Amino acid sequence: MALLDSVSCRIINELQSGFPLSSAPFLEVAHQLDLTETALIQHIEKLLSGGYLTRFGPLFNAEKMGGGLTLAALSVPKERLDEVAERVNLFPEVAHNYAREHLLNMWFVLATETKEEIQQVIDQIESATNLQVFNLPKLTEYRLGFKLALHKDGSIDTVPFNNIEQPFERESTLSPTAQDRAIVTATQAGLPLLPSPFNAIAQQLGLTLETVLNRFETMLKQGWVRRIGVVPNHYQLGLRSNGMSVWHLPLDKIDHYGKQIGALPFVSHCYRRPQKLPEWPYNLFTMVHGQDRSVVSERVESISQLLGEDDLDHTILYSSRILKKTGLRLKRE
Repeated sequence: MALLDSVSCRIINELQSGFPLSSAPFLEVAHQLDLTETALIQHIEKLLSGGYLTRFGPLFNAEKMGGGLTLAALSVPKERLDEVAERVNLFPEVAHNYAREHLLNMWFVLATETKEEIQQVIDQIESATNLQVFNLPKLTEYRLGFKLALHKDGSIDTVPFNNIEQPFERESTLSPTAQDRAIVTATQAGLPLLPSPFNAIAQQLGLTLETVLNRFETMLKQGWVRRIGVVPNHYQLGLRSNGMSVWHLPLDKIDHYGKQIGALPFVSHCYRRPQKLPEWPYNLFTMVHGQDRSVVSERVESISQLLGEDDLDHTILYSSRILKKTGLRLKRE
């Protein structure tokens, strides 16, 4: 990784956990970081354009908003990888797409506005590629997300989001309104880098600033928005090895181990997913990150030791290319 200046490191460290809901949020953060409002906005612009951040704004939860979400995989002949990636990425419902080193070598996340649309999109992708889609929806979520801690010497650590609530752990009690949908559509690509971004959104939608702030507060409380802030590009920042470790565990022990593994600081995602026998015996998925593959391998081995004889089988699917990385995209009306 190119060594970032100390100000950029402080901005990334500070703004991963959240962003103020106010009329002048950049000014609030700038005071905390001993910067001017203009300097803070300019730094974020440079971090985005330099690829150190993948986005800045709200991270939406499609499932909590009544939509569909799943992880899917394809086994693509090597000579067709670019062609199939292009076809798959044309679907706006494909939020992320990675090439991974395995017989199932293309893995993508589908996010749809309704649960029923998931199968419709899968059928369309199979028709477009002439390949079978393995649909592996989340059955139980044990962990989602971690923070990157950037240090002055250029080193990088992973730490859990212990200081913010995880609202996705409870059921939502409300349904999104038409105003919520409009706000999501206006901000799904990120917040505007303006001194008063929420006021800019309000003016764009013909709403008051108070309404936009109140709706975002509700969306955060309901878990429709996981958090608002920066999303670091962990590849660009030094965590260049990304291993999706998959585990075959006894069915009656998945919850027990899922909670333990999900609490490990180097794990960013931990889910129970269905088996697809005989091709796919694995029922627990964990994303493990490290500076290189040897670090990831050591961390996966530590999980195996934790499981002991209950580790019936496991493997690591390393990512070789990011084929697409956007996030939830609602269709514009």
